[in-house]
Amino acid sequence: MPDDADASETPWRYSCDTLGGRFADLTLRVMIASLVSAVHEEVSGLDIVTISREELKTKLDRRDDFRLVMTLNEWAFEAQHIPGSLHFNTPADYAAGLGLNEEIVVYCSDPACVASRAVYTALVENGYTNVRRYEGGLSDWVDAGYSLEGTAAE
Repeated sequence: MPDDADASETPWRYSCDTLGGRFADLTLRVMIASLVSAVHEEVSGLDIVTISREELKTKLDRRDDFRLVMTLNEWAFEAQHIPGSLHFNTPADYAAGLGLNEEIVVYCSDPACVASRAVYTALVENGYTNVRRYEGGLSDWVDAGYSLEGTAAE
């Protein structure tokens, strides 16, 4: 979190910055820079399939069989995430934890955050056939009054 930030503010507001900032090592920064670059190049030609907040909430309430994946860093995931979410640290973890034909929903902090777009693109390019992005992310979920889990969840 930036030095001048109020500690009471929600941690995901800084999680995209944290990915490339002082909490990440050089290898992670290089990987993120590559992903961000790839997303900006690829997303223009890739139609990202999305899921609405209402549909996601309904799927969770019905306990549908799908994988909800928070794409921010581990620190942000441990602090706050949508109940039932999974988190993966490496591409190998994604490959081991997700099936090519499973229904997968990825999300991050808000519509401007590129983490979920990067993971969406990587999954689709690697043969995952049923991937959607919850574009609103954590900020939209909280704005609707829905609860979060994690060490900083209220």
